[in-house]
Amino acid sequence: MDATAEEARGETRDPLAAVPPGERGATRIADRVVAKIAGQAAREALGALPPDASRPHATVVVHHQVARVRVHLELDYPGDIGARCGAVRRHVAERVGTLVGMDVPEVAVQVERLHVLPAHGVAQGRTR
Repeated sequence: MDATAEEARGETRDPLAAVPPGERGATRIADRVVAKIAGQAAREALGALPPDASRPHATVVVHHQVARVRVHLELDYPGDIGARCGAVRRHVAERVGTLVGMDVPEVAVQVERLHVLPAHGVAQGRTR
């Protein structure tokens, strides 16, 4: 039976109808794209950075829709380093999971540098 006979009887064959939507293909998101999203999420979680700090960046390994993230950042000191790292961990896992649709079981935070903030009212430089 040819296509014109099927059309004459009101039957049309949609080539996509034979294959369920979930089996038609796959979307692959590159590791570097996930890393950019993770880096941006870390910036969102940190808020204001010390004046001479570099922006947070991330490295990611994706395997079967599971992303393992390592975030590199610089923080001001004194401050609650553990709480800030925890906030970055939670926010990065939530944003990557939401935006990319991947499971994020691990977010390692590596503090590369601490920036000592000058104390208020203390003279800077040399004094006599």
